[in-house]
Amino acid sequence: MRRFLLVLLFMPGVAAAEALAGRVLSVIDGDTLTIVDADKRRHVVRLAEVDAPEKGQPFYMESARSLARICLGKPVEVATNLPPRKGHWLGKVTCDGADAGIEQVRHGMAWARPRQTLPTSPLYETEANARLRQVGLWTGEKPVPPWEWRKQQRAR
Repeated sequence: MRRFLLVLLFMPGVAAAEALAGRVLSVIDGDTLTIVDADKRRHVVRLAEVDAPEKGQPFYMESARSLARICLGKPVEVATNLPPRKGHWLGKVTCDGADAGIEQVRHGMAWARPRQTLPTSPLYETEANARLRQVGLWTGEKPVPPWEWRKQQRAR
């Protein structure tokens, strides 16, 4: 039931219950950033529907640098239907008019995250194009998705 709810929350056309706006203050990694709003409050935001390489994985730094090029210092809007969890927001992030998640996937710096992404999402086609062009993490022989890498790390 939870997966179904999560998918419904990120469906196009579903109105966002919460919206954050501000400027990107820092980039934590390839799918997480810190924004500051008009009231000078800081918010940690994770990009919905994508997953970038974890620290210790190939392309971790490249992915963070890519997100910085897309978002750092730029105006940002975050649309979400979920309350913050553990102090972090999860939402669709638009930096200066560009969908940060799609851009990360387009540059081969993140995967479409199957547990959060609808089967009809354009993220899958974007990821397939990045694979075909062999850009970013797709230059590697067999890139390991972060959710599998995390599972392997927990098993150790």
